[in-house]
Amino acid sequence: MENKTNFEPIPHVSIKINHNHHNHTQHSMSSKPKCVLAYSGGLDTSVILKWLCEKGYDVICFCANVGQQDEDFSAVKAKAISCGAIDCICTDLRKDFVENYVFPAIKAGALYEGRYLLGTSVARPCISLEQVRIANEFGAEFVAHGATGKGNDQVRFEMCAQALDPKITTIAPWRDAEFIEQFKGRKDLLAYCTKHNIPVDAKPKANYSVDENLYHTSYESGMLEDAMVSPEESMFKMSVSPQNAPDKAEKVRIEFKSGIPVKMTTLADGVSKTDPLELFLFANEVAGRNAIGRIDIVENRFVGIKSRGVYETPGGTLLRDAHLDLEGLVMDREVKRIR
Repeated sequence: MENKTNFEPIPHVSIKINHNHHNHTQHSMSSKPKCVLAYSGGLDTSVILKWLCEKGYDVICFCANVGQQDEDFSAVKAKAISCGAIDCICTDLRKDFVENYVFPAIKAGALYEGRYLLGTSVARPCISLEQVRIANEFGAEFVAHGATGKGNDQVRFEMCAQALDPKITTIAPWRDAEFIEQFKGRKDLLAYCTKHNIPVDAKPKANYSVDENLYHTSYESGMLEDAMVSPEESMFKMSVSPQNAPDKAEKVRIEFKSGIPVKMTTLADGVSKTDPLELFLFANEVAGRNAIGRIDIVENRFVGIKSRGVYETPGGTLLRDAHLDLEGLVMDREVKRIR
């Protein structure tokens, strides 16, 4: 049932692998094929984990910490093991994400269709690199994800995997005919969880989907598919509404070196941050309390359908606008046109 992706392989990129990072000797004698599953601990990926185990795979779960709020990674790991994973690797990628993905995106002025700062998109190569590294460490020939067949993430994950290691096969259950036949909707997923004693979050499911990292939080699907329905104020996590923002302006100084933010200072109290991760989280805090960074748009997905998304990117918006001011000060018009 393995599904080779339909994309042409991309030349191999070397990956640094620390073979001493984990001890996997206890699993080395297994004759089962190994698969590294991008795992969140939610309904879909928990079902996929058990389904892969039933299909005869040794599954290694991988959970990436890219700055999700209120995520209990120890609980995610315990759930993965209880559902049949031979191991669960939770990697803190926040520093790598900021330094090697977020800041270069700000430096490049990365923007999709004139408005979207690519908060979800930019995180996927960071996550994929670690997923493929883990696959190499375990000697796994397969990686898997829970992305659907109608979204962009399937393309991001699979193109990254092929670029990093063309020998790896991607398993995409939500494009697998057998999987789709077995799971036609949420009711089938929940019934499967009951049958296999898979714990399910008892909280009511929000009427929209959320993807979050330290760069942004995105909201889509559900009620938001109706363009006439406004987002609920209660759903936002990183920013206040303009109605609740302070009436007094807050001044900050942002310093750049070679286009990368290196220092941010709030002028009222002189608080400064220079560490890349701390600086970005500080930018999120300052911009968020001043109602910066919310957009509500309809965009074109790579796969050819329209998608309504509500995004909040407070720190990213602040730093990008500061970088645009910097460009105005120092960049020749012809260089800017080429850029």
